[in-house]
Amino acid sequence: MFEADAARSPMSSEHPAAKLLQASCVAVDGHAVMIEGEPGSGKSSLALTLIDRGARLIGDDGVTLSISDGVLTASPPPNIAGKIEIRHVGITDMPATSAPLALIIRLAETAPRLVEPAAKRDILGVAIPALILPAHDPALALRTEYALHMHGVKTG
Repeated sequence: MFEADAARSPMSSEHPAAKLLQASCVAVDGHAVMIEGEPGSGKSSLALTLIDRGARLIGDDGVTLSISDGVLTASPPPNIAGKIEIRHVGITDMPATSAPLALIIRLAETAPRLVEPAAKRDILGVAIPALILPAHDPALALRTEYALHMHGVKTG
């Protein structure tokens, strides 16, 4: 399902302070949702739809994850901060923010119908709920928002 990015042991000196991942990421109600998937799976489209519903951009096709006091924070990588690709339109500027990572969504052609409980993925020693959702689903943004509220890490 999801591979661990770091050792599965609790926080230790083995964990780097920051990690750059290829994913899109938005903040929904102040909680970061990282969106992963194959090229063309709809990562940027889901990010745009969530932004249209009130989310804020963190990063498009790149996100920096850093740990401080046990909180895993998603931030825009400096080289692409405030940029998002709108497929068939171009790259545009958009305000970007940072937020504690609360949920990982992986877009795939097939996804389990029921999920109880959500899988966990270890990133820099922090367990983050991770779900697979169907790519190109017309209700994907709504499913993502519900997934955040039902399975996401409570970050404050």
